Amino acid sequence: MLNELFGGLFDTAATTISVQNFIICIAAALILGLVTALSYRFKSTSTKSFMLTLAILPALVTVVIMLVNGNVGAGVAVAGAFSLVRFRSAQGSAREIAAIFLAMGIGLITGMGYIGYAVLFTLVMCAALMIYTAAGFGDKTGIKEKTLRITIPENLDYDGVFDEVLNTYTSKADLISVKTSNMGSLFKLKYDVTLKKDASEKEFIDKIRERNGNLEVSMSIRDVSNSAEL
Repeated sequence: MLNELFGGLFDTAATTISVQNFIICIAAALILGLVTALSYRFKSTSTKSFMLTLAILPALVTVVIMLVNGNVGAGVAVAGAFSLVRFRSAQGSAREIAAIFLAMGIGLITGMGYIGYAVLFTLVMCAALMIYTAAGFGDKTGIKEKTLRITIPENLDYDGVFDEVLNTYTSKADLISVKTSNMGSLFKLKYDVTLKKDASEKEFIDKIRERNGNLEVSMSIRDVSNSAEL
């Protein structure tokens, strides 16, 4: 009776999902999503909304996969819906994107009914994530990628004025954006730079200050998610 209540109008005997199996898959996905969120939080900070997303995303994907149930047309429609959501959302860091894919992978496996494989996959991937985080994997790559912001007066032609300094202290420097400020009396330049291994940041900034009239100069860790912003 309960299965008939939750049955679809177009269900057949081969595609009907029992209420009991549905609940088991959803419960497993929620538990595994919680494990994933807690593992992601290990020795790192995250927003409340992102933690909530990681916790419930496997369950959402599980429901979609169970309802698609091998229907190719429905699968293409679902992929399109996910694409729309992706383009309407702000780009996150590489670590956040990897966590989202991990949560979606858990949901895909659970939605196909392979709960044992989903548990194994979650434990292995979360353990790897925690081990890499604890070991500081990738923290010291030897490559110092920075975002450099320089303020110059309007009468200074910025084309080539900093080339000598950039060639001395950086192995790569790209001018990303230019905009005016202070009623057009100032220009703000933004560079993506890769400092040389033995380069001194203070000396680099001091050399720039000698050429921009001692106006504001700032340098920060490069954020790829905001590389198009000034």
